[in-house]
Amino acid sequence: LLLAHFLHPLTTSAHHKLARIILAPSEKARLTARVAHLATSRADTIDTQAAEIRRIERDLHDGAQARLVALGMNLALAEQIVDTNPHNAKHMLAEARETTRKALTELRDLVRGIHPPVLVERGLDGAVHALALTHHLPITVTTNLNGRPADPVESAAYFAIAELLTNTAKHTHATHAWVHINHGRQRLVTTVTDNGQGGAQPTPESGLAGIARRLDSFDGTMNITSPHGGPTIVTLEIPCALSSPKTLPSSATA
Repeated sequence: LLLAHFLHPLTTSAHHKLARIILAPSEKARLTARVAHLATSRADTIDTQAAEIRRIERDLHDGAQARLVALGMNLALAEQIVDTNPHNAKHMLAEARETTRKALTELRDLVRGIHPPVLVERGLDGAVHALALTHHLPITVTTNLNGRPADPVESAAYFAIAELLTNTAKHTHATHAWVHINHGRQRLVTTVTDNGQGGAQPTPESGLAGIARRLDSFDGTMNITSPHGGPTIVTLEIPCALSSPKTLPSSATA
């Protein structure tokens, strides 16, 4: 018994080391898995970017481009009849002005969908606050950021939050949502919580799966806790560093 008492720590340590050698993946296996994961993430990112480019092309072709073509035709016709029928020419010019206004609105919406100007001007903090103010669902936003992440990370986090809030408004029957953004241990951590009915599950074609693919490009993760009856808590984590707050424009955090 005395011998076993003194040998127990040694045998336990030896057992742990042997189990680690036998069961743990080798450095080569870890590197292979890492390369495979990065290759998959890269392919998903390329597919997502290609789909986004096709969406932009489609929106331009069906929206602003069509309106600008109609604008050119109206102006040409007005130019032809301005001397013989000034009343109709005046009416066509008014239609051209309205077409211009609609085309500009569509272009602004398209630009916001690519990279919202408020995100460039005010950062993630201000952009999410602005998003909450325009949302029909009451949203409480709290942030604790001492700088700004890199532009791609900032954009990915913003659109992920926007997608989560859209899903909350559409599917959960929630009456309130909360967004908290924090940075610590070189990770941007965002939680989106609602008091809805719960039961959120990502499917291959759902918005949640799209968010996971977007975050995967940055080695980010998404964790969902959504029991039936609620609440739903979605936690997003993206590895990143923050820029110096001295380089940022001054802004208040509500």
